[in-house]
Amino acid sequence: MSSTFVIDPPAVISLPVTGESRRFAVNRIYCVGRNYADHAREMGHDPDREPPFFFMKPANSIVTDGKDMAYPKLSNDVHHEIEMVVAIGKGGANISAENALDHVYGYGVGLDMTRRDLQGEAKKMGRPWDTGKAFDQSAPCGEITPASKFGHPSKGGVKLLVNGEVRQEGDLNQLIWNVPDTIAYLSTLFTLEPGDLIYSGTPAGVGPVKKGDLLEGSVEGLSDLKIKIV
Repeated sequence: MSSTFVIDPPAVISLPVTGESRRFAVNRIYCVGRNYADHAREMGHDPDREPPFFFMKPANSIVTDGKDMAYPKLSNDVHHEIEMVVAIGKGGANISAENALDHVYGYGVGLDMTRRDLQGEAKKMGRPWDTGKAFDQSAPCGEITPASKFGHPSKGGVKLLVNGEVRQEGDLNQLIWNVPDTIAYLSTLFTLEPGDLIYSGTPAGVGPVKKGDLLEGSVEGLSDLKIKIV
């Protein structure tokens, strides 16, 4: 038992870093909604460039290091959403788009897993999406590759295979709000901090998973993400 706290503090949530023994400590997880035009259309929305919107997941929803993801409770319609993840290395508020990339530590591949049925119920009732988006193990994420090694991509293939078959495929150049603009806008709403992650949005093709499925996600140039649903 800690002598400082009345309960032991939680363990630090972290991600592996490509080529490093040290890890990236995760602070908060922000997700951009409907940031690819084709995905906006498949969800029944107008893809015109309106201001972006965000939802959050807890840091402890991360699944990494090759661990399996348990099919979540209270849902019969869990969907995959493959995304490039932006790892913030330097915080700030009201960051300009021109300076935004100076705040990026690196990039990774993530899955925004969604209890679509619970999200749909929340939408109909005008309620928050937390039960559909922020559940346990809802944010699988692979290694973070430092921008010093990878650069700052503005294009590159984004793909998800389920049991070896392509389910989602797009390109970073299709983002409605690119990474610098996303960081700039988000930093007007929240003061960004080192360790924050931004899930940048998913291309079309989202769909259900079932127990036993193997998900293989990739963003061109980054380490792939593989996860099994159990």
